[in-house]
Amino acid sequence: MPHTDRPRRAALLTLGCARNEVDSEELAGRLAGSGWELVEADAGDDGSDGRAPDVIVVNTCAFVEQAKKDSIDTLLAASDVARARGAKVVAVGCLAERYGAELAESLPEADAVLGFDHYPELAQRLGDVLGGHAPAPHVPADRRTLLPVSPVERPAAAASVAVPGHAWLPGAGRVRLNDAPVAPLKIASGCDRRCAFCAIPSFRGSFVSRPPDDVVAEAAWLGMNGVRELYLVSENSTSYGKDLPGGSRALVHLLRRLAQVPGIDRVRASYLQPAELRPDLLEVIATTQGVAPYFDLSFQHSSPSVLRRMRRFGSTTDFLDLCERIRALAPEAGIRSNVIVGFPGETESDVAELEGFLTAARLDAVGVFGYSDEDGTEAEGFAGKVDPDEVAARVSRISALVDELMAQRAEERVGTEVDVLVEVAEDDDLECTGRAAHQAPDSDGECVVERGSGLEVGELVRAVVVGTEGADLVVSPRERLPRRHAALVGAQGRPSRRSGP
Repeated sequence: MPHTDRPRRAALLTLGCARNEVDSEELAGRLAGSGWELVEADAGDDGSDGRAPDVIVVNTCAFVEQAKKDSIDTLLAASDVARARGAKVVAVGCLAERYGAELAESLPEADAVLGFDHYPELAQRLGDVLGGHAPAPHVPADRRTLLPVSPVERPAAAASVAVPGHAWLPGAGRVRLNDAPVAPLKIASGCDRRCAFCAIPSFRGSFVSRPPDDVVAEAAWLGMNGVRELYLVSENSTSYGKDLPGGSRALVHLLRRLAQVPGIDRVRASYLQPAELRPDLLEVIATTQGVAPYFDLSFQHSSPSVLRRMRRFGSTTDFLDLCERIRALAPEAGIRSNVIVGFPGETESDVAELEGFLTAARLDAVGVFGYSDEDGTEAEGFAGKVDPDEVAARVSRISALVDELMAQRAEERVGTEVDVLVEVAEDDDLECTGRAAHQAPDSDGECVVERGSGLEVGELVRAVVVGTEGADLVVSPRERLPRRHAALVGAQGRPSRRSGP
C-alpha cells in the first residue's frame, strides 16, 4: 500500500504505435490531474523507496501476434519488478480492451485488466486496485456498435462514450512523457473500413474525427513546449472530416492551419489510404510550406486479386500512377508503405507482381509483414491458407528485396539538401542523428550527422547528403534554421511536464 503522507505514484509503459503514445500521455494527464505523481518504472532500483511506483500501468498493443507476445512479456517483466516492491501491475490498452476477462484469467500476474471505458476514471480505478478492490475485467464487445452507423451523428454520441484520444471527453488533458522535439498528435480514432485481415475496428470502434479547433489548440500547446514537428496519427487519416461540417476537405484545411501554429516547423500526416487520397489533399501535402512532403500509404499488396480478397482497392497500375503524381509535384517526397505477404490464396504470380511493383515504385521505406490469422476477422475463415513456412520464406524474400531497394533510394539522395530535425546529440558513445522530411519516427531510417557538428536535440539544420548507410543518410550540416512562427517555450525550450492543452 502507498504511504498516506505522499501522493500515490504511477509509472506508464507504452507498447505499439504512436496512437498508443498519445493515449498514455492522456492517461498521464488524468492521473496528474487527480494528484498522482508520475515516475519511471525503474525508479527505486537503488534499493531505497526513492520514487518507486505504487502501480505500473502497461499500455498494451494487439496489432499482430508478435505485438501481443511483446505486451504479455512486458506485463510479466513489470510484475517481477512490482512484486519486489509491493507494487501493483495494471494492463490497459488494446490487448486489455480486446480480450478483457480472458486476459485476466490467463495472466494472473496482472492485478487488474482495464478497458477503454475505465479511462475517464483511471485514478479512481487504480486507487481501487491499491486498496485490494480491483474492478472486474470488462467483457469485450464490438466497439463499432457503441456509436451511430451514420458518421454525421457520431460527434454528439462520442461525448458519452470512452473513445480513446478524444480531447472533448471530460478531464482528458495530456502530460508529455518525454522531451523529444517531435510529438504525435491524434486527429481521429477508430476505422470504418472492413479489411478482411484487420481486427482493429472491432476494439477501437467506428471512425470519429476530433474537432479541428481541439487539434489546433493541442498543437499550439505542444509548440509552446518545445515540439518542432507534429506527427498526425489516427487509424485512417484520409477519412478525417467525414463526420464534420468540412466534409472531405477537412484534412486539407486542418493541415494548412497546423502549418501556421507558432513554434511548429513541420507537420507530418500518416496512415493515408491510397483510394482516399484526393487530388487536393495530395497537393497540400506535396506543396505546402510547413507540411512534410511525406506519404505514408497503406498499399498492403499490389496484386488486384489479393487486394480484392483483402477487401481493399487498387492495383499495381493504380499505385504506380499515384507515386508518379506525387513525384510530379514533389520529386523528393518520401513515400512509405506496408505490405502483407502470404495472405490466403496468394499465388507465386501474386508475389512476383508485388516484387515488380516494389521495384518500379522506388519507395523510401517498406514494412513487410507475414500474414497470420487474427481472431474475429473475415480472413480467419478463408480457404487457401498459405503454409506458415512458405509465409516465412516469402517474408524473407520480399524483405531482402526491400532492403536493397531502400538502400538504392537512399543513394539517389546523395548530393541533395535535407532539413534535419536533431533527435540525438553527439557524445562519446552516440552519433548525432535526426530525421529529414521524408523520414518518419521509428520506421523510415534516419540521418547520421558528421561528427563535430555541435548540434543539440531540437535543432533544425539544413544539410547536404554526403553518403549512405543502408537506408540511412550521412549528412553534413550547412545552416541552422530558426523556428518558424516563434512560440513562447518553457525553460531552455524544452517541454514542461504539465498537462494541457
